[in-house]
Amino acid sequence: MSQDDAARAGCCSDAASGGGEAGNCGCGAAAAEPQRLWRNLDELSGSASFAAAVENEFPRQAVPLGLGVDRRRFMQLMGASLALGGATACTRQPLEKIVPYVKQPEELVPGLPLFFATGAPVPGGHALGVLATSHMGRPTKIEGNPEHPASLGSTDVFAQASVLGLYDPDRSKVIRNFERIRTWEAFVDALTVELAKQESGGGGGLRILSGMVTSPALRAQIEAVQRRFPAARWYQWEPVNDRSAHLGARAAFGRDLAVHHDLARAEVVLTLDCDLLAQGPGAVRYARDFARGRRVWENAAGANAAAMNRLYAVETTPCPTSTLADHRLALPPAEIGLFTVALAAAVGLPGVAAPGAPRDAGAARLLPALARDLLAHSGRSLVVAGQAAPPELHVLAHALNEHLGNIGTTVLLTEPVLARPADPLADLTELVGELRAGQVEALLILDANPVYDAPRDLGVAEALLSPAARLRVHWGLYDDETARYCHWHLNGTHYLESWGDARAYDGTVTLQQPLIDPLYGGRSAHELLAIFEGRPGTPAHDVVHGLWQQQLGGEAGWRQAVHDGFVANSAAQPATAAVSADAVGAASTNLAGAAAEQTGLTLAFRPDPAVWDGRFANHPWLQELPRPFTKVVWDNPVLVSP
Repeated sequence: MSQDDAARAGCCSDAASGGGEAGNCGCGAAAAEPQRLWRNLDELSGSASFAAAVENEFPRQAVPLGLGVDRRRFMQLMGASLALGGATACTRQPLEKIVPYVKQPEELVPGLPLFFATGAPVPGGHALGVLATSHMGRPTKIEGNPEHPASLGSTDVFAQASVLGLYDPDRSKVIRNFERIRTWEAFVDALTVELAKQESGGGGGLRILSGMVTSPALRAQIEAVQRRFPAARWYQWEPVNDRSAHLGARAAFGRDLAVHHDLARAEVVLTLDCDLLAQGPGAVRYARDFARGRRVWENAAGANAAAMNRLYAVETTPCPTSTLADHRLALPPAEIGLFTVALAAAVGLPGVAAPGAPRDAGAARLLPALARDLLAHSGRSLVVAGQAAPPELHVLAHALNEHLGNIGTTVLLTEPVLARPADPLADLTELVGELRAGQVEALLILDANPVYDAPRDLGVAEALLSPAARLRVHWGLYDDETARYCHWHLNGTHYLESWGDARAYDGTVTLQQPLIDPLYGGRSAHELLAIFEGRPGTPAHDVVHGLWQQQLGGEAGWRQAVHDGFVANSAAQPATAAVSADAVGAASTNLAGAAAEQTGLTLAFRPDPAVWDGRFANHPWLQELPRPFTKVVWDNPVLVSP
């Protein structure tokens, strides 16, 4: 069999497997017939309609140029063009004055771009180091910062599309109070009166609801607010979150820890219902490190000649990561837990008993080969559970990594990156309970939309209408569903319009600098929280600069960090911890029990790869981004396996 035939058949030769033992890959006999690969059922059946579609990718929409255009069709097209062109004359354009520079900045050359290092927010509160391109004072493009450890010059779809969000005409443009346009000064006066009432009671009726926060400056401000109002409470809500990973790490290690991965050292990777290379705050870095492990020609003359990493994917829903897998196994969610318990027993993890032979034939074939491969690469392997996996699966993943000697090499434990690790669902549930009980008098919501994206049975909208909550303030880029249930809505600033900071997936502090004045006169979250601190009128620059200038040893250190876009050597501190044997036993028992109780069909919900949890639904670039596998745009289908 040729090398190409072996690759098409899914086999892993000894050279391609990094020197693993022959037969470990579990792909069957080497002399098997090459598999026939297909993208959809039409291609598999070889239908005539599919053949026609291949010859002409857009047979219905494309104009057959070879046939020419007749006079009637020409007049139709020209008439429509003239009508659309004349329609713009019916709109009265605002008066605009062009004012030349009295003294043009030396670095500003018409036609030549400028580049500014900053940080693009990632869903979940983290940041990605980017370079923002500016033409004549207008941000136009986002690319990765090659010096930032989280991006290394690459970006994801959300960062690429974020520049269009800056110019979104549907952004909130005014401050609103009960459907009336008000001024910032009027809001400050109203808030000051309420804070004076709260101060007498220690802030017992004051609550703050935000997304997950990694920003050191924002954390310092909220802590200052809590010092001024000791009885106030801070809650966090994120609809698509790392709740399972957080609870799994807490159960496994006994305390809150952050878990990162070094795929540059991993020779064998197992993902358990995990889109490791395309989703999550570290996906950009992980994808680059994983891809480097597949460039076998880079080490052609070295000791590890032709060494290549190997990826096993066990999952419910196809994802971009599994397209790179050498071996993929499709299982329902409950069966993935059972498979992991069987794998833990096969590699000899203490405290885990074998649950019996896997019910799935593919799982039975893959299990022994996978166990041998992981054991053969102890210290150079990696087991990762996904965002949608239950906490028990994360516990077993941590235990497998510890048993295989991966912690400290391919698995890195650090102190938490989040400002306050929390269970978002528990936080929001507690806040709703306090609203219903009349314990909340003043509520500040920072760029969160729980009326839209919280579980319906919580009844967030009804709870917000509590008569006791006499002041409800919403801050954000959009006048969204939650803003409609608040007394005040404040139009916020885009990250390209304001100073700020946030941590990357590994804890690296990433600084945000503005490229343009706020287009709609918005205010940043730092300026808003400064009022709660008792420092009204403090600009965002002073908040961020005041925090980091002192820590960086003066103005020179601050300027260097702004220039680089991040604070050097600011990653989260390493931590050490052992996995609890009791947690492993409980997790394996629960996973095996859940698989035994599972019957019928399973409905798996996953975030959309483009609009995510719905926060980017107003973004045409992302709506028109073809989804992986289906190439669907502007739609929300339910996928059913044949």
